[in-house]
Amino acid sequence: MRFGMFLFVAALIGVAASSSIPATDELPHNPLEHDSLHVKHFDGSEHNAQYDHEAFLGADESKKFDNLSPEESKRRLGLIVDRIDEDKDGFITLAELKNWIQYTQRRYIEEDVGRLWRQHNPDNNKTISWDAYRKNIYGFMDNLDKDVLEEEEHGISYKSMLKRDRRRWGVADQDLDDNLTREEFTAFLHPEEHPSMRDVVLQETVEDLDKDKDGKISVDEYIGDMYRPSGVDEEEPEWVLSEREAFSKHRDLDNDGYLNEEEVRQWIVPKDFDHAGSEAKHLIFEADMDHDEQLTKDEVLDKYDVFVGSQATDFGEALARHDEF
Repeated sequence: MRFGMFLFVAALIGVAASSSIPATDELPHNPLEHDSLHVKHFDGSEHNAQYDHEAFLGADESKKFDNLSPEESKRRLGLIVDRIDEDKDGFITLAELKNWIQYTQRRYIEEDVGRLWRQHNPDNNKTISWDAYRKNIYGFMDNLDKDVLEEEEHGISYKSMLKRDRRRWGVADQDLDDNLTREEFTAFLHPEEHPSMRDVVLQETVEDLDKDKDGKISVDEYIGDMYRPSGVDEEEPEWVLSEREAFSKHRDLDNDGYLNEEEVRQWIVPKDFDHAGSEAKHLIFEADMDHDEQLTKDEVLDKYDVFVGSQATDFGEALARHDEF
């Protein structure tokens, strides 16, 4: 499971000015950073660290971190390790790492929702109406020609993004009054965290991957979501071959060469899956050199490049809060 999206992926850019025409990746719920992209983490592929890094930090923050020296990266990571070690015994246990991941996830969601709630609801009313939200985000569309609205970028158009948000809004609106409370607004912004939103996450994932709209996902569509060759003669990296193998052995349960809706469901929204626990186990597996199922600070720092691409380090917050360093 790709946990660092989790948070990562659901990054919201904020209110689009009605006098401007933003690019599709400046609109909320950018499908190119889809909420469900966290599902592709534990295949041992060499691309995953950077993928997680960008999914968690966002492209801009990722570039800032990439400019840090290894020494500065390790220094900051060391301070975070001290915080994760709750009992100060010098070891990071699975439980401590899981607790930290859950904490950073909650903090991200709370702060993200709080920021956008204030943007869309400056008077701090109890609810936000769909009309107000649509005007803030998509008001610029009222003055666009039909062909511009339907023009696609990476398979996504303004029209399709509005339709997607409208549908997601309706699912989050539990009392069916077309207004969202803060709790409902949280489900709208972060559907991956709410069981009631699982079906809409599934539907959005299928729509994103199913490029030929035949209702099923081929292996090329599955791979195309993660990898696009730069040239026709480019040889596929080893991790892409591993992903193809994962598709046939672990995703395509009926071995028909495609993923149907139920197979996608088993992949991205399995019931009772412990995302934080799985991510913690993955990180310990990557860094636990003496195989004692816990981590010392030295083990973490020796594998700092693994952690900076992980939800566990919370470097997005770390970079923004220089006083912690």
